[in-house]
Amino acid sequence: MSKVEIYDTTLRDGSQMRGICFSLDDKIKIIEALVSMGVDFIEAGWPGTNNTDTELFRTLSGMDTGYSVVCAFGMTCRKGKKPSQDRNLGNLCSAEAKVVTLVGKSWDKQVEIVLNATLSENLRMIKESCCFLTQAGKDVFFDAEHFFDGYKDNPDYALATLKAAARGGAKRIILCDTNGGTIPERIKEVVEAVKRENIALFGIHAHNDAELAVANTLAAVSAGAIHVQGTINGYGERSGNANLCSIIPTLQLKMGIDCLNGSDLTGLVHISHLIAEIANMAPDPCQPYVGANAFAHKAGMHGHAMQKDNRSYEHINPILVGNKSEIIISVLAGRGNVLAKARDFGITLAEAQIAEVLKQIKELESRGAIFEGADGSLELIMRSVRDGKQYPFEVCSFDVTISNATKQLTSEAIVRVLINGQMVRRVADGNGPINALDISLRKALSDFYPILEKVRLSDYKVRISNGKTGTDARVRVLIEFSDDKESWTTSGSSTDIVEASLDALVQGLELAIIRASN
Repeated sequence: MSKVEIYDTTLRDGSQMRGICFSLDDKIKIIEALVSMGVDFIEAGWPGTNNTDTELFRTLSGMDTGYSVVCAFGMTCRKGKKPSQDRNLGNLCSAEAKVVTLVGKSWDKQVEIVLNATLSENLRMIKESCCFLTQAGKDVFFDAEHFFDGYKDNPDYALATLKAAARGGAKRIILCDTNGGTIPERIKEVVEAVKRENIALFGIHAHNDAELAVANTLAAVSAGAIHVQGTINGYGERSGNANLCSIIPTLQLKMGIDCLNGSDLTGLVHISHLIAEIANMAPDPCQPYVGANAFAHKAGMHGHAMQKDNRSYEHINPILVGNKSEIIISVLAGRGNVLAKARDFGITLAEAQIAEVLKQIKELESRGAIFEGADGSLELIMRSVRDGKQYPFEVCSFDVTISNATKQLTSEAIVRVLINGQMVRRVADGNGPINALDISLRKALSDFYPILEKVRLSDYKVRISNGKTGTDARVRVLIEFSDDKESWTTSGSSTDIVEASLDALVQGLELAIIRASN
């Protein structure tokens, strides 16, 4: 097989995930991203069921979608009604979409219990609905809902629903593992049986309730499916849908099957993160291929092997999907990890210095510090070990006052900083104690280090290292800094959130000064 069609249903099935609600602008941005990615079909929504989807299909009429075909979604006509009497099908006919995907029942129990219809009536609904839309000039795809459960209970009837859709003119028949509980071996067996029937070109739509949606999709392709449905990041109801961010690179890089109209995969990480941001969902760092941890190496043995051959612990070159290798430093790190990170920083360390860096890391982590995701703190340790502890300034003391005496919460910070042998005292008010400390510290340093005017705080996170101790817990603070060239993150740890924050603040500003002076 040289080509498999990719059908993205992030905007419809993906939006059914708890916590996701796409606006009209969100949907347009996602469609633009999917078009740039080169997917074959984009299921934009269900026109007529809500104002957002109805307006979206009006908006799409003048949009250039390149290779991608925009699809509308709907269901077969209702029991006892002709398609021409069904308002839902009327909306699908008038929607600005070349393809209409119709969902219908293929499990006899669902027909009798949920639809409260006869089996023959359901076949009529499927055939006549597909025929009605075909005669209206639409290309019809039929989603056979609960197909694998239906085939298990009554294979003859499940196949009959597919044949009814094909007689109605459906151009694609999609076998749906709606409950997500079928195993790959069974998927392959059933797909091969469907292929032997030679009903129509067919595809797979898998849910992830048993953590098998990707495996089931690939099994279906191996058995003859030429059409794959899924969502970006695996978004979807319950445990989600088949994850296209895993399926697409596996098809192209491991199975040699084109599925993006010749487009490369280097934008895959960007697409994954962009849609996560639009959905207001945190990207999953452990997601295969596109996650931040997908090619991150922490164990010392792994880091050592990676210096000799990246294939030791990476199943593909991460650059192919827009990702990158990363060596993580922690108490598990060995000499190879330190060397790799030092090389990234452009720092040369002698053997004794490598040992000292490892010693400091292990000592600091035993006191609650963390270096995963805090490369700025790690770089500062390496520079101090290599150059000696030549810090550009020292915070000798600080005072923070929080008051609501005026019925409005105010924060004031006083810092005393030793800079080039000179003691400098500065006071500042801020929006909270950390902001007040940041402002007062910058006031003290600005005359000596004007480079800090370009440095800004771009993120601030607090983590509890041991929640069992409640409010007495040790906290870790991660602060991300950036300037007009790069970004870096530092970490502070203490039982006091203000002290931990100041520690991370000081490290971040110190590193900016040291980098600028080199």
